[in-house]
Parts: sequence; C-alpha cells; structure tokens
Amino acid sequence: MTALEEGDLIARVEGSAGIIRLNRPKAINAVTLEMFRDIDKALDRFEADPAVSVILLEGAGERGLCAGGDIRALWESSKVNGDLGKILWREEYILNARIKKFPKPYVAFMDGIVMGGGVGLSAHASHRVVTDRTKLAMPEVGLGFFPDVGGTWLLSHSPGEIGTYFGLTGQTMNGPDAIHAKFADAVVPAGKLPELRAALTKVGLGATPADATKLIDGFATGDAAGPVAAMESKIDALFAFDRMEDIVAALKRDGSEFAQATLKTLGEKSPRGMVVTLKLLRLARSASSLEECLVREYRAANEVFRSDDFREGVRAAVIHKDRNPKWSPPDIEDVTPAMVAPYFAEIGADELKFN
Repeated sequence: MTALEEGDLIARVEGSAGIIRLNRPKAINAVTLEMFRDIDKALDRFEADPAVSVILLEGAGERGLCAGGDIRALWESSKVNGDLGKILWREEYILNARIKKFPKPYVAFMDGIVMGGGVGLSAHASHRVVTDRTKLAMPEVGLGFFPDVGGTWLLSHSPGEIGTYFGLTGQTMNGPDAIHAKFADAVVPAGKLPELRAALTKVGLGATPADATKLIDGFATGDAAGPVAAMESKIDALFAFDRMEDIVAALKRDGSEFAQATLKTLGEKSPRGMVVTLKLLRLARSASSLEECLVREYRAANEVFRSDDFREGVRAAVIHKDRNPKWSPPDIEDVTPAMVAPYFAEIGADELKFN
C-alpha cells in the first residue's frame, strides 16, 4: 500500500486499484479547491502508473460520498467580490471533463448522500455504483444557482422530462431512480461494498472496462427503476415546456397530489435560478459534448457568483438555516430576458478551456 496524499483527500494504491477517498466525514466530504487539485494530482499519478488498473472513488464515514462543494467558502468570497468562484469552478469543471474521458476504468461508490460537486466527481465515471442508501440530488436551484458540474449534460440525457423535473425541483433520487435517470449504472447493496472494493483491488493488470463491469454486475441487484420512474408519464406531460410559467400553469391545471407537492417545492426555489436552469437544460439537449455544457455552465456560474440570489440562498440554507430566502425577483413572471441574458454571455479571456 503506497500512500500518495493524506488529509482531506487520501490517495493511495491498494493492489491494482488507485484509491481516491474524500476525507472530510464531518462535512459529509464537502470538496474544497485544494481537494479538487489533489484529485487531479492523484489522477496524474494513477494514469501514469502501469500497476494501477482501476480507479476507485469513495467517501469517508457513514453519511455519504459527498454533500457537494464548500459552499460556505464560496459564499464568503462572493460577499467581498472575491474570485474563489471563478478559480474553483474552472478547475472543478475541467476535472469533471477529465473524469469522463479517463483512460482507465473509474469506479465511483455513490453510497449515502451524493449532491452537487459529489455528482460531478462520480456521475461522469465509467462505472457508477449506487446502493440501497443512496440519496442523490442536484439541489442548486434552492441556492439561487443551477445544476452545474456537467449536471445540465447529465439531466438532459435522462429519459423524457425526468431530468427537467429533478433539475428544477432538486428532489432526491434513490439508487434505482439514479439508474433510470442515467446518473448511475448498478445498484449494489451497501453491505456488499467492502467485498466489491476488495475485488476491485485484485482485478489484475490491464483490466478493461468490460472486466470492471462484469465484476460489479456480480454484486448488483439488477434494480433499475424507482418511485419517480413510475411517475414518468405524468412528469413528461407537466414538464414538457420551455418556459417556467407554462410548467407552473400545467401543474396548477393538473391539481393532483403530485402536482400540488411539486408546486410547493418549486415555490421555495429561486425564480431566476429556475428560469436559467430550464434554459440551460434545453440548450444541453442539442449539445455535442459534456465540454460544451461545462463551458455554458461556467459562464452562468460566474454570473451566479455575482448575484444577490446566490448569497441569499446560501445564507438561508447553510449560514442562518432559516429556510426563508428572499429571492430577487420574488416571482417567476418578474424574471425578464434582460436579467437572464448575462448568464449566457461569452466571457472573453476568462472562457473555460480544456487541454
């Protein structure tokens, strides 16, 4: 066992596996800028090491893989017009794209809570393992933000309007629903993860993606559709619009218990965040690559960082925890094209570029 990095991120070689462990269990492994940098360094080392056949991403502790990025640090920087957002999201998004194209099998254990930045580190992996404890969500609209880290690419590839529903509501997926939404590949009972982990460290030199798939399938339950999948036809009908006003009107007309609960959820989100999210999701449907979506997300994220809604959303959810944000504007119909346009403007020298 060769230790490479310790601290908030542990990277080491165990047998034929390069292990990347997010190691902030008290914060549900929320990822800092330094952790993103350390993951990138670990991937450099593992990619170059012929003894490493597979990568395994896991989270320390019992609560989950990762609750997201270090939102509090971003909030502090945003308050003083700092540049942490611009720096962190640039490096994070470039890392997200690298994970998708990584040349060795990259296995993510998406156990427990998996949100935001944790989705970016895991859902672009070649092999995505969820469990009976998985609670996966992209809840950013509740922070005056949008589903980033390639979330618009992932959500736009979910069947029907399932991705639109999850992106706008921030609702939680269980393991089978994550597979149905194309955020994951296999459900493995949490109790079997240690055994699967041990098998991955013994996979042998030159293991192929097919080898990793066969190994994981030997532990998988075969479940592929959860409770939200059962609502797909209704979700498709209610979320098939390109304007938030039309989605809200459809939910009001429907009047079912599901529609009423969804309306209540949407009523708690940032109106501007929802309008921006819906436009990003619709644009993502015609995107040719994850990178194209990440460039668009980076433009929008920089505008979010300057917005009152982001600071207010984080204040209400994370800092003061009063769950009572005062959004600007407070209503969907008050979100004008002029308000939305800056989120989609090219940003010149600061544009996101990939190697």
